Amino acid sequence: MRLIDTHSHIHDAEFDAGRDAAIARAREAGVAIILALGVDAANSRLAVALAERHECVLAAVGVHPHDAAVATDADLDALEQMAPHARVAVVGEIGLDFYRNLSPRDRQIVVLRRQLETARRVGKPIAVHAREAHEEMLPLLTAWSREMGGRLPDGRPLGVMHYFSEDAALARAYVELGFVISIHTSVTHPKATQLAEVARAIALEHLVIETDSPYGAPQKYRGKRNEPAYVAEAAAKIAELKGITIETVAEATTHNAERLLGIALSGGERGVHGASGIRGAGVPPAHDAGLQLADRGAGFQPANSVAPAAGRSRP
Repeated sequence: MRLIDTHSHIHDAEFDAGRDAAIARAREAGVAIILALGVDAANSRLAVALAERHECVLAAVGVHPHDAAVATDADLDALEQMAPHARVAVVGEIGLDFYRNLSPRDRQIVVLRRQLETARRVGKPIAVHAREAHEEMLPLLTAWSREMGGRLPDGRPLGVMHYFSEDAALARAYVELGFVISIHTSVTHPKATQLAEVARAIALEHLVIETDSPYGAPQKYRGKRNEPAYVAEAAAKIAELKGITIETVAEATTHNAERLLGIALSGGERGVHGASGIRGAGVPPAHDAGLQLADRGAGFQPANSVAPAAGRSRP
């Protein structure tokens, strides 16, 4: 059984003391790919650097809505330069958060629009954070979906609705626009009845799974740091809710994530060739030594460790 964690912050400071061990535990648990999502320019550089070091990690680059107020035009330019990098699979984490309101709403919208344009230019999907902001988000993504023809140029989904927390009707609306819905490990929490209903109601072909680690540990590990290995808990809960096997959920959500990320896992049931672990739409394998940096884009500077920006409390 193989799984893909479509949303993690394993490059953040919370994992500095044991990042390699956490990645090893994920591999032992059957997690083939971990997507590490940036939340600002510096943090995105760290995600890319980690993806270059670990074959099982891919990166996403973006400005989180909490950080929109402090994101400069230079930051957004730097992210656009990073986005074509071969180890970057997604533009994200981007979106709107009108719950915490850590950035002015109008600035959040401006920064989101700029990053939608970046995603369009590079032809990569987006990872969308939307919290108490769907009245604004749905029209924005409806217009963008119409502009994009409901799919990326290569036919892949437009993106993923990360840590989805609304009802099944809204989930269906985003599916119709060309997005997949991410079921977070918090679906295992006893009070997560709305998310459980989404997992039950939305067809498996439109679902992926995530941890958002280190945040939101599943019920089994509640009170502890979440980590990519625990994404299996989300798969198990979906299987329970739908009355199917966890193997069926793992195969489907992994296939959906491969399609979203533009990758193909080697040695899989679909007969993808190549011994390098992953390959696909512009995503070559990483190298543990002698990193090839020619395609990073201008201005890329690796970081050693970047903690979340002051004042931000995710998710």
